[in-house]
Amino acid sequence: MKRVYVNEKWCLGCHLCEYNCAFANSGETDMAKALQNVTIHPRIQVEGDNNVSFAVSCRHCDEPICVKSCIAGALSVQDGVIRCNQDKCVGCFTCVLVCPYGAVVPAPDGHVIRKCELCTNNRFGEPACVKGCPNGAIVFEER
Repeated sequence: MKRVYVNEKWCLGCHLCEYNCAFANSGETDMAKALQNVTIHPRIQVEGDNNVSFAVSCRHCDEPICVKSCIAGALSVQDGVIRCNQDKCVGCFTCVLVCPYGAVVPAPDGHVIRKCELCTNNRFGEPACVKGCPNGAIVFEER
């Protein structure tokens, strides 16, 4: 299965992956309208400092502990992608606590979680963070 991989040696720490992710999940067709004067809530996060930067996103584990720990059955694996059914999520945040990568986070409204779903619910065809990375530090490939 293809996954998102990050090469920290190439990451500039520019945060463009975050903006592209936020836009892709906004439902809007114009990036300026979608992101202007709003706090973005991307499903990928750039971490690091001046020496090393890297993007953190869901790794879509082969044996996902987040799915196993979900008491409401809101998380499931479909075609290798870990997805969240927002209608089932009760906001217990057990998945947030057990994710070893910090890739599952509370949604801005605090009632449900959000995580990378590899942009399977939008029009881009591949993850928007990959398309928006100017340095090629984020790739979507099979390894």
